Amino acid sequence: MHKMYKGGPSYTRQSAKIIRYAGLFVPILLVIYGLLIKADYIDATPAFNDFGFLTISFWFIYISVVQFLMPSRTKQDSAIRLITYHLLAAAYLLFVSGVSSPLVAFWILLLVASNTYFSKDGLNASVVFFTFIVFIDIYFWHNISTTTVIYDLATLVAIILSGVVLLSISRAQDIDKGELTASKAQQSLQRDQISTIINNMSSAIISTDKNGVIKVYNAASLNLLDTNDSLKGQFIDDVVSLSDTSNANISLFELLKTAKSSQTRDDLNHAYNDDEKIRLEITYSPIRGSYSGLHRAESVDGFVVIMRDVTKAKSLEEERDEFISVVSHELRTPITIVEGTISNVQVMMKHPNATKEMLSDAVDLAHDQIIYLAHMVNDLSTLSRAERGVADTAEVIDVREMVHKLYEEYHEEAADKGLHFNLDLGATLGQVSASRLYLEEMLQNFVTNAIKYTKQGSITVSVKQKLGVVKFSIKDTGIGISKSDQAKIFQKFFRSEDYRTRETSGTGLGLYVAAKLAHKLKTSIQLTSRLNHGSTFSFDMPTVKSDKLIK
Repeated sequence: MHKMYKGGPSYTRQSAKIIRYAGLFVPILLVIYGLLIKADYIDATPAFNDFGFLTISFWFIYISVVQFLMPSRTKQDSAIRLITYHLLAAAYLLFVSGVSSPLVAFWILLLVASNTYFSKDGLNASVVFFTFIVFIDIYFWHNISTTTVIYDLATLVAIILSGVVLLSISRAQDIDKGELTASKAQQSLQRDQISTIINNMSSAIISTDKNGVIKVYNAASLNLLDTNDSLKGQFIDDVVSLSDTSNANISLFELLKTAKSSQTRDDLNHAYNDDEKIRLEITYSPIRGSYSGLHRAESVDGFVVIMRDVTKAKSLEEERDEFISVVSHELRTPITIVEGTISNVQVMMKHPNATKEMLSDAVDLAHDQIIYLAHMVNDLSTLSRAERGVADTAEVIDVREMVHKLYEEYHEEAADKGLHFNLDLGATLGQVSASRLYLEEMLQNFVTNAIKYTKQGSITVSVKQKLGVVKFSIKDTGIGISKSDQAKIFQKFFRSEDYRTRETSGTGLGLYVAAKLAHKLKTSIQLTSRLNHGSTFSFDMPTVKSDKLIK
């Protein structure tokens, strides 16, 4: 099937429709006018007899009905029909009404149709053909009436001028249409570029009208709001459910309406359907309309909202602030003690009654606080390395060798407190792939804690391998940990209120650091403890083949 022929640059569906209706009704008017001439109601001298008139009328009506009911679909079809209209119109003017008839104005419709379907070439052909018809009419009638010749020439000039004007308008329209097409293409390109940029942004971007109804949004909006449904046409408050830090509901649309310029808030939470909440940073701004010089005001046509999930960033920021605050507090006490003790030593050294024992006690107190500070700095350094991923490169570690090294390092310290330091090793331990520094520091942490909080009895390091998994356990017979404290001991700077715990110095960072290291090693710490019956800290590591290479 052929597609409908769309003609020249000035062709539009509306113009084609108008031409079809004109092509239907104008022939009917011409037939009626011819009948009035035949009935002598109009003064004209037809050159055709009744049969000729009826023949022209029949074909005029026939072609008009065909054109109306079956629009042309090919260029050739359009050309044949247009030529037929021209021939019938020429026959009508020459042999029925005369060129000087008022109905010659309908030839302008043929000019329009020719220009619409075949542009300038069609228009020129129609003008040339009409000129030819006029000269034929003059040739037949110049001996009968000079007035007819003058009328014919005047009609020719009028039709030519109409063609020139029509051609000029057509050219102007073509230029305007070309500029409009280029402008639309440029706008389309810019729109596509902006759309691509917006859709590739990680921040959620939503544009609404002045009533808060969403008109445009990007892909990140769907991700942030955790939905696959279209947001277009929805009210902004129905898709973004906000509350402040006190859990009071906040209407985003009300915030938009009160915004005079771009504003940003990072204290709002968005709640999902399952009541999970995320912290949002929201930047919103009104979209201003045209400026009114009379009222010196701007109309708001809509709003733009940009949202980012800052839950993790805010959590880290708050944790950092809290951490700095607590560290500052924890450092202040030992530093104050050291500073005061050293000041006292300086005073006592000048005093004649100061004994060696008094000076020694003061120096020992300062020394203990310096050791406390050194442990805290060491724990903070370990924590910093773990957070930054320093020395986290995995290597193949011989478990038995590492545990024996640990025993050599701490058995004398345990013996000095009268404790038994035992090793309980399986027959086959194998190797693990991990950061040696992280694994050793975590084991050292558990062992030093066990020695610190065990007054009598033993510390046992148990390492067993089963089905490709090595289980590390550090068991002591110390003071134990209450059930209420077991849920808190891995928090930073937590120290039990048990007086026996307070008797020993500690930063409260050791187990917090151990938990961080366990996370880096992709394992978890299990705790079993009972007051006055000791504690057991354990974790698992998968073994690797001896020939495993670490890349």
